[in-house]
Amino acid sequence: MICPGRATHALWRRLVWWGTLLCGLSSSQEPYTPHSIRIEGDLTLGGLFPVHARGPKGVPCGDLKKEKGIHRLEAMLYALDQINSDPELLPNVTLGARILDTCSKDIYALEQSLTFVQTHIDKDTTDVRCTNGEPPIFVKQERIIGVVGASSSSVSIMVAKILRLFKIPQISYASTAPELSDNASYSFFSRVVPPDSYQTQAMVDIVKALGWNYVSTLASEGSYGESGVEAFVQMSREAGGICIAQVLKIPTDPKRVDYDRIIKRLLDTSNVRGVVIFANEDDIRQVLAASSRANKAGHFVWVASDSWGSKSSPVKQQSDVAEGAVTILPKRASVEGFDEYFTGRTLENNRRNVWFAEFWEENFDCQVTRTGSKKDTAKKCTGKERIGSSTQYQQEGKVQFVIDAVYAMAHALHNMHRDFCPGYIGICPAMDPVNGEDFLRYIRSVQFNGSAGTPVKFNEKGDAPGRYDIFQYQLRGNNTWDYRVIGQWTDHLQLNMEDLQWAGGSRAVPTSVCSLPCRPGERKKLAKGAPCCWQCKPCGGYQYQRDEFTCSLCSYDTRPNATGTGCSRIPVVKLEWHSAWAVGPVLLAVLGIAATGMVAAVFVRHNDTPIVRATGRELSYVLLAGIFLCYVITFLMIAEPDVGVCSCRRLFLGLGLCVSYAALLTKTNRIYRIFEQGQRSVTPPRLISPASQLAVASSLISVQLLGVLVWFGLDPPHVVVDYDERKTADPRQARGVLRCDITDLQIILSLGYSILLMVTCTVYAIKTRGVPENFNEAKPIGFTMYTTCIVWLLYVQTTTLTISMNLSASVALGMLYMPKVYIIIFHPEQNVQKRKRSFKAVVTAATMSSRLSHKSADRPNGEAKTELCENVDPNSK
Repeated sequence: MICPGRATHALWRRLVWWGTLLCGLSSSQEPYTPHSIRIEGDLTLGGLFPVHARGPKGVPCGDLKKEKGIHRLEAMLYALDQINSDPELLPNVTLGARILDTCSKDIYALEQSLTFVQTHIDKDTTDVRCTNGEPPIFVKQERIIGVVGASSSSVSIMVAKILRLFKIPQISYASTAPELSDNASYSFFSRVVPPDSYQTQAMVDIVKALGWNYVSTLASEGSYGESGVEAFVQMSREAGGICIAQVLKIPTDPKRVDYDRIIKRLLDTSNVRGVVIFANEDDIRQVLAASSRANKAGHFVWVASDSWGSKSSPVKQQSDVAEGAVTILPKRASVEGFDEYFTGRTLENNRRNVWFAEFWEENFDCQVTRTGSKKDTAKKCTGKERIGSSTQYQQEGKVQFVIDAVYAMAHALHNMHRDFCPGYIGICPAMDPVNGEDFLRYIRSVQFNGSAGTPVKFNEKGDAPGRYDIFQYQLRGNNTWDYRVIGQWTDHLQLNMEDLQWAGGSRAVPTSVCSLPCRPGERKKLAKGAPCCWQCKPCGGYQYQRDEFTCSLCSYDTRPNATGTGCSRIPVVKLEWHSAWAVGPVLLAVLGIAATGMVAAVFVRHNDTPIVRATGRELSYVLLAGIFLCYVITFLMIAEPDVGVCSCRRLFLGLGLCVSYAALLTKTNRIYRIFEQGQRSVTPPRLISPASQLAVASSLISVQLLGVLVWFGLDPPHVVVDYDERKTADPRQARGVLRCDITDLQIILSLGYSILLMVTCTVYAIKTRGVPENFNEAKPIGFTMYTTCIVWLLYVQTTTLTISMNLSASVALGMLYMPKVYIIIFHPEQNVQKRKRSFKAVVTAATMSSRLSHKSADRPNGEAKTELCENVDPNSK
């Protein structure tokens, strides 16, 4: 016999500690006689299954679990039968089993699991002797080389800790807690189902796909529920866009009032309808019952983990509150061979399952004559009942994974036997006993097609790859409910939105949000400490929604589009001929041009008459040309801008006024010099002849033309769009104005010279205001200039520039020409030549006349002007 080393003694001491702890925990509980299934074999596998639910206080086990317990347990027995009958897998080696009931409780499961490690403890028997003094011969006990199970993560975590001490590999068929992936703490644990980290990611993707951003979470107290919720919260935070309204926990030994309190707390956030639930089957059933008691059928939309999956027991008799629930389950397929096997089980051929009689009673609602029967019914079981025909049968979702877990150990043992015992029939000494570390290494390296045809393999942490089916519990025909596959998740979510159906048959996805989405053109103003709650603030003015949190200003030539999510070009307009701004000036210009043409025609027709000659014909025609240009500029200002039009605008903008005022200034200057010179001398001043007057006027006009040429050289004309002129407070009314690139300052500078001429002319008009009425045109010119100044003061803005120019031209035309045209046409008798007098006589008469008390005013104005101007002898000195 081999003596134990220090390590063995340490393990023994820890085992005693665990046993003491368990005894203390269970001392207050009612005694419960455990049962187990024992199947002989060359190598023995352990099995842990939740055959019974958790019992009430003081009782370790409760009601039988037909699906989660018996179906899964029978799946292991079925797998063992298949392996032992397979000549290719573990030939000449029989697998046995020791299967225990965990009663869905971690402490009880740990107590039961001590059975698995008893034979791994070497016992010191040196002092043991038989009565005859001979050393005893010990019967070799079964040695558990690996364990299939457990179901819940909390049980697996508890059991894995003790199995690790004795280096017993463990493969779970249903435990998905992320912490079990920690090789440092659970180095001998593996699983054929993916961890909750994959499942949690799938659930996060589902919540996002449903458009929810505000959900509550509900977890059973323990590793599975708490770890699942913790992972969900963490992944939601990393993914962004999902906030947690409430994180609720179901206590370990909950009472009915605890479930009612949970529903009440969930209702405190009435706008949160989505509830992510990581809970065991019993808690799920009680939560649904509490929701039904609160009369909240159809209010909550449950997004549940694989603990709900596609099971019928959680929703039994409470389908109305479970309707619309979205559940997740590792991708699976029904194992047809198991259906045939299980439906063929009877009380006669399945005596190895010590719980099968209890299942029979529960399934067929009858009573089997046996010791310890709990069924209280008058109906006796006949033994002729058949599964699937007498009652409804559907294969439980984890059956496939139980079979895969058993086969994973079988394949690992097969490969290990091939390497350790080549050519050896049966178990060779190298595998007696099986080394746990070697066995684990072979388990982690297996790869085969499982019972459903899907590949079975493990990563370095002992986890299976993530493959999930997404279910929804829906109302089908004939007022029945059932689970429907609505999508799948491998590395990403594939959800068939058109297959979704909610409470009452609605196709509209229920909302579970803190705040409704903002409309286009609005930004989110987040509430402090609640990133999923916000206020919607419109992007005002010329701002657009750059992203969900920011408004930005559109560029100067754009405005927000109709949705407010971008910018579009501001429409460009130009002054149209039919607009109110154009019709008035155009009409005035047309009338002015017609009047100017008529005056010119009259003057040309009567060119040699005294009145026409008295006006100074040459300058009169120059003035008419200027008046004509003032009217013409109106059409250039309204015409659609292009380079040619803009060039003409620059040229004629100030030219018409310049020509007009140059002619008037030359006239007033001539009168002023004649008057002043006449007071000092009878010698006429220089440059008063017609040719001289034209030369003076031309020189004044040339200054304007020179300035325009310089302007052309420094800033060539081009067309621009002015977006500032009509940029209204309402962006929808904003328009860009197509115009020539002429600024207000340039217009003022262009007209500045003409204004200077006008002011100078006005000064001369003031100085010659004392000239007698019978001296040429001094008074009419004066009145013209006074009126023109008033017009320019009233219409000084550039927007009314054409009106100012039209009115200025009309004033000059009306005051200087219309009286003469009136006399020429209607009073030709006054348009006669008087006797000629010398310049000296004219000036003397004018001077004397100014000293009289205006008695000469008795004669008509036209006659006086005619006499004074016409009677001057052009040859006199």
